[in-house]
Formats: sequence, structure tokens, C-alpha cells
Amino acid sequence: MKGLLRWLALVLLAFVALQLFFVMRIALMARLDPASTSFERSALWQQWRSPEALHWQQQWVPYARISTQLKRAVIASEDDGFTQHDGVEWTAIEKAWERNAAAREQAAQAQQRPGRRRVRALRLHGGSTITQQLAKNLLLSGERTLLRKGQELLLAYTLEAFLSKQRILELYLNHVEWGNGIWGAEAAAQHYYRKHASQLSAAEAARLAVMLPAPRRFEKTPQSAYLAGRTRTILARMPAAQLP
Repeated sequence: MKGLLRWLALVLLAFVALQLFFVMRIALMARLDPASTSFERSALWQQWRSPEALHWQQQWVPYARISTQLKRAVIASEDDGFTQHDGVEWTAIEKAWERNAAAREQAAQAQQRPGRRRVRALRLHGGSTITQQLAKNLLLSGERTLLRKGQELLLAYTLEAFLSKQRILELYLNHVEWGNGIWGAEAAAQHYYRKHASQLSAAEAARLAVMLPAPRRFEKTPQSAYLAGRTRTILARMPAAQLP
């Protein structure tokens, strides 16, 4: 019994130490711009191990030098309640859970039908806010487990406690992935439009925002009908997007 209690105490101590480490790193980000994120380092390692040529584009730009149109587009596309919530949208998570459960059930039923066709891979919804996405990209791995999701929620609340909404959006826009080896708004603007992030038009910004859920896929299919249609939808929503 004593051995079990000692083991539990060590686990608890390690958990508390990890949370303090995360808190210190986030507190520093109020003043210091992180050079890289956990997700970026993981992607770089994968590129290093692959036979393809190493490709990396990234350049930090301050909040004021990022197009207002891009800020509106990303909020409209990824998290339209960004300025109102405290880091987590529980209603969105619940809806995503329900959609994913329904999708899995439909896929299971399709598999049981005689003469079934090959079922395409499920597109699962995450229900994550911009703050949650930043928490995951900055400090966590890309694995999808309940433990990792719980840590993501804790970090989202921590980010909101230590950083302003403007700083959170600035960090997000400078480190989000926009294609294979393309990180941040400035690199994306240069790669796709040969201009600075501050010069993006509304249509260009909307198109970049639409790419965010699957940037590597959309990088390969720039003329897809879905991309064009979704871009029009985001353009219509952008005027209502509230900026921090």
C-alpha cells in the first residue's frame, strides 16, 4: 500500500512540475516571441527523415504588420467567438463530439452493407478554439488522446490568463502551418501571393484562412471547388468578425 501511495505521489508531483513548467513558458511569451513550437519541431524532424528536400519558410512579423483582412478571415473561419470566450467553447466541443459519433456510426453501417464500396477516411471535427489550437501547437504533441486533449484545455485557460487576446492571435498567426514547411502569415503571403502579410486583400486572406484545417492538402489542390466555395462563405462572414 505504501508503495502505491508513493507512486501516486510521484505521479502527482511530476504532473504539478509539468504544469509549472508550462505556466513559466507561457508567462515568458507575454514578452518574448518563441522561435519555434513543438508542432514545428516535430514537422521539421519528419522532413529531416523523409527523402524529400528540406523546405522551411518562416518570418515573424508583429501584429500591426499582419493584414486586418487576414485577422478577420481567420477568426471568421476558425473561431468566430474568439473575443468572447475564455479559451474553450464547450458548446462547440459538444457539437463536434456529436458529429464525430454520427460520422463513425455511418461509417460502421456502410462497412456492414453487402457489396460496399471503399469507405473514405473520416473527417473528424475538433471543436477547438484559436486558443486551443495555439496551446496544442506551442507545447504539445499531435497525438489524439483524451489525456492530451485534457492538457490542451488546461493550457488554453492558462494562455487566456497570462496573455491578451491580441497576443494570442499574434502568436497563432506567426506559427500556424500554411503548407509543407510554410509557417506563419508572412511566409504564407510570400509563398502564395508574392507579397507581405500586411498587403493581403480580403479575397486572398479568406482563401488562406480556408486552408488552415488541411493546409498541406489544399496546397496541392489550389483550384478545388470546395476551396473556392468556402472562400466565398468566409468573405461574407468577415465584416462581422470582431478583432481583439
